[in-house]
Amino acid sequence: MAPWRPDPTFYPSPRLAASAPREELAYVALLNASGNGGTDAMGVVDVNPDSPEYGKMVGKVDMPFPGDELHHFGWNACSSHLCPWAPHAHVERRYLVVPGIHSSRIHVLDTQPDPRNPKLVKVIEPDELMERTGYSAPHTVHCGPDGIYLNGLGAPDGDGPGGIFVLDHETFEPKGAWELDRGPQFLSYDFGWHLGQDILVSSEWGTPNMVKDGLNPELLLAGKYGNALHVWDLRRRKHLQTLELGAQYQMTLELRPARDPSKAYGFAGVVISLEDLSASVWLWYREGSNGASRWAVKKVIDIPAEPADPELLPPMLKGFGAVPPLVTDLNLSLDDRFLYVSCWGTGQMLQYDVSDPFHPRQTGSVRIGGIVDRAAHPSRPDVPLNGGPQMVEVSRDGRRVYFTNSLYSPWDAQFYPDGIRGWMAKLDVNPEGGMALDTAFFMEADEGMRPHQVRLQGGDASSDSFCFP
Repeated sequence: MAPWRPDPTFYPSPRLAASAPREELAYVALLNASGNGGTDAMGVVDVNPDSPEYGKMVGKVDMPFPGDELHHFGWNACSSHLCPWAPHAHVERRYLVVPGIHSSRIHVLDTQPDPRNPKLVKVIEPDELMERTGYSAPHTVHCGPDGIYLNGLGAPDGDGPGGIFVLDHETFEPKGAWELDRGPQFLSYDFGWHLGQDILVSSEWGTPNMVKDGLNPELLLAGKYGNALHVWDLRRRKHLQTLELGAQYQMTLELRPARDPSKAYGFAGVVISLEDLSASVWLWYREGSNGASRWAVKKVIDIPAEPADPELLPPMLKGFGAVPPLVTDLNLSLDDRFLYVSCWGTGQMLQYDVSDPFHPRQTGSVRIGGIVDRAAHPSRPDVPLNGGPQMVEVSRDGRRVYFTNSLYSPWDAQFYPDGIRGWMAKLDVNPEGGMALDTAFFMEADEGMRPHQVRLQGGDASSDSFCFP
């Protein structure tokens, strides 16, 4: 009888995961913005530089119904299953769990036995999701040691509160809402955890009714979008603290906890400041001794808006005469050294050395796309691009960074009213700092399709959480 062993793509620590085999495929959520009534899809992109199909889409799975707005999907299982208390240590990293914000439908895709041709094996319909969890608009997937965690932006009626719910690892059945004591938390967006600290941190965006028709200027100027982080007791599922950033800091989106579980800090991206249109990155951290410790938050990176000719700006920004960076994603390398910050408005991808998390140091920058610049890819220097660096994923060894250019269809239309043409690009990273666009890798999506979230075969820097440093 063959021995029963954990999935070989699981690693007990980020240091060991960094030595994993190189990814050969990337899975990419594709949003159908053509207006032709077609469906969203999951694309499969060849990322093996030795392949004749490098940088090309080699597979695609169409979703069964239109109108999903696929978003931040994830694996069903990951390295957290090697934690000593994990009850599912032999589950495979095999299925992609793919939520749709607009439909409140969740799709489960099986990537085996042929990773280039995933198969749709289960659909959780919105009525079942809402009845079992009390949430709608599923947004982000993270695999945990005891289940598959997702967040919902709001309640079934489209208002709040939003929160977290859990799916069973094996059956994918919704277990129910995660929170036992919500405290003051109302808005929901991303979440992440420190398994070594028994702490979960969540961020804020807006309810479905606040975001589904685009950015609402009245709500924005009134400071009604999210501007806080929430700290939770992971095991007791209880709210512990609210970390206020200030009402001028609107939309605390992506969270990237330190990959080393012994470190008690992480990074949060903030889309915009009402004072000057700047974006920022904040550090949450634990201070004080264990007996009297508290969590705190501090701004560690400011990214200013750039002056621009109003004639080149979309209607929403003409009166400001500037293009905001619009930080909409972050990612952190497995060695906790480099933080990548995507500026969807200006078209910048920024790299920071965060070896000292309190004092980040910029070490790299590239430009591609952007509201004003429309910077070209080096493989096609005569073709201006729109959209900008948005969803970003880092390989486990930290040497490659993949990113796409679409944010969210209603917001795409406001900031890029000429219509985003979808693309995916890749950066090669210098281990000592610095990065450059791979001139051989530039994937253009089919007409009307926009790439969003990226996941790498076998895992990536944000697919895993670890119990050992």
